[in-house]
Amino acid sequence: MENDAPKRFDRIVAIFIQLQSKRIVRAQELAERFEVSLRTIYRDIRTLEASGVPIYGEAGIGYSLIEGYRLPPMSLTQEEATSLVGAEKLMQKFTDRIIQQHFSSAIYKLRAVLKANDKDWVWSIESQVVMQPIQMKSNESVPNALATLFESIARKTQVRLLYQAMEANQPTERTIEPVGVFHQDNFWYVIGYCHLRKDYRQFRTDRIERIQHTDFPFKLTHQPLDFYLQLQKQRPTTSVKILVNHDIARHLKWERHYYGFIKEEIVDDNVMLTFEVQNLNDGFARWFMMFGDRAKILEPPQLKERVQELLTLSLQSIDS
Repeated sequence: MENDAPKRFDRIVAIFIQLQSKRIVRAQELAERFEVSLRTIYRDIRTLEASGVPIYGEAGIGYSLIEGYRLPPMSLTQEEATSLVGAEKLMQKFTDRIIQQHFSSAIYKLRAVLKANDKDWVWSIESQVVMQPIQMKSNESVPNALATLFESIARKTQVRLLYQAMEANQPTERTIEPVGVFHQDNFWYVIGYCHLRKDYRQFRTDRIERIQHTDFPFKLTHQPLDFYLQLQKQRPTTSVKILVNHDIARHLKWERHYYGFIKEEIVDDNVMLTFEVQNLNDGFARWFMMFGDRAKILEPPQLKERVQELLTLSLQSIDS
């Protein structure tokens, strides 16, 4: 039987690092990360305790280090150092300016613990990795939107927004209690309780024209972010089936999941794609028009009607 000692040693060290990185760490969280049983995690925790690491554990809550206990920074492996390059490039592409500045400052501190050879290694990779910017990834006039939302979520305090909704002619003042932030389709979104609408709403951060901290605490107790994301998935959908040739089907693989893709089936010499669509009349119909000359709508009839309507409007626009 292969000696498991080196693997176990690496895991115990990683558990110790995770205990230093968070105030409370649950045993289940550790078990899932390292793909071992809870019994194994309990044994590893006892090993750390026997080594003199002061760990406080409470049933049903988790483990934490005694306040004030820290060891000097550990050295990074070459692979871990390489990952910093990818992380920094992604931050440059997918976050706003203030978050980028904070992350760059953190990266400089991490690089300070690298060995000289590893610093050269990271630099040689970094100079050869370029992330092309995304158009309109954030509102440059509000470079602190994400940082403000993160702080609001941590402090549980309300924020004031001047928000330009897509369907509105003018931006509106909103006071919200941010629940969580997520990234989807190249944009950042925040879900929060809107005091103007008296309900939970989703806001796209690049449409925020002004954002301001307040000292007013949350008035409500909110569910975790995943709860509201699951509610979004439960909104009514329309079943759509289209028939496309194999060339188009291969091309659509890169973006079909944005439109509720469910499955594909071979039908004679073509491919039938099935979707569950929430935004049929605009989102899906307009997307379909991009390749509609090489596709056929099987169902529903209202999709055919909407595409015909859009084509008529397009022709009228051309003729005018």
